Amino acid sequence: MKVKKLAILGSTGSIGTQTLDVVRRHPDRYEVYAICAHRSVDKLTEQARAFHPEVVCIADESLYDELSRQLSAVNYQGKVWAGTDAIAEMVTMPSIDVVVAAMVGYAGLRPTIEAIKASKTIALANKETLVVAGEIICRLAMEHHTPILPVDSEHSAIFQSLVGEDKNEIEKILLTASGGPFRTFTLEQMANVTAADALKHPNWDMGAKITIDSASMMNKGFEVIEAKWLFGVPVEKIQVLVHPQSIVHSAVQFTDGAIKAQLGAPDMRLPIQYALSFPERLAADFPRADLFALGNLTFEEPDMKRFPNLGLAYEAMRRGGNMPCVLNAANEVANLAFREGRCGFLQMSKIISDTMAKAPFIAQPTYEDYVASDAEARRIAERMVNGK
Repeated sequence: MKVKKLAILGSTGSIGTQTLDVVRRHPDRYEVYAICAHRSVDKLTEQARAFHPEVVCIADESLYDELSRQLSAVNYQGKVWAGTDAIAEMVTMPSIDVVVAAMVGYAGLRPTIEAIKASKTIALANKETLVVAGEIICRLAMEHHTPILPVDSEHSAIFQSLVGEDKNEIEKILLTASGGPFRTFTLEQMANVTAADALKHPNWDMGAKITIDSASMMNKGFEVIEAKWLFGVPVEKIQVLVHPQSIVHSAVQFTDGAIKAQLGAPDMRLPIQYALSFPERLAADFPRADLFALGNLTFEEPDMKRFPNLGLAYEAMRRGGNMPCVLNAANEVANLAFREGRCGFLQMSKIISDTMAKAPFIAQPTYEDYVASDAEARRIAERMVNGK
């Protein structure tokens, strides 16, 4: 059995650390060949000491010397790289079989594109890659015969439900959402919530940025866009269901009316492992969903008046062109501003909506257009955060 060599982009984040846990459980199947993070020098050093990768890379070049010093102190013998160019080069290394794309936000786009061009299997956790440039990503994946396997629990569930259904038409994708910590809050209550409140997700253990996106339902909007590209269906065929128990991870309805769903405990290691092992299922001691203990599984329609970010994502996808890129950039600025206490929870939606209204629209963007649109949308959104 060939051991798969992994490059893990964002190895110190939630998905990255859980991927390493999967590797730890299956050392006969997987080898960590390269890891990278944005700024987490201490965690990168710990991971290098534990997994002995060939390459350790940090995106922030100013931290190269500190990373080198710490790695030297633990007698690390591999390569130490820094910067976005280094990350893009790292994913193309001939020895790498699978690139786990788990970097947060827009930063994951370029290395994912380079990995696709190098025909590496992509285990995709960075949803912003498809949100920003889904058309380019899908075209490149076809040109280079590059498999893209979803790591998000919802898209993994859809993917699993479609196995063996290649010739059968999808009538509807049923994309589930937990509803986040403010599912039952009124607009008046949400006006006063803090980042600390929003980070208390009822079901999932995730990084700060995605947890805030989940609380505002922007994360679900991104997943709608991602599902459109991954599974080739129009947004009109993607329905969001609020499912507070997070046991049905998503489902597919076919043209005969049958619905196939994937269920399981809310544990990200399961979809991560499935993406790495597909088409096999490897034994694991992850928590099991106890349906008897749960008793009831409930489903609700999303309230787009209280959670307008979901509607903004549908609008961006319907407009197409560079508008999903603008949506993502504005959201990254607003999300960070909220976490830093520079704007309120409800203000995030207005910042995003106004940025979409003001940013120049490009119907058929190139990669260079996406880069320019991202930068311009960030400038517009930041001015709004600052009250200008």
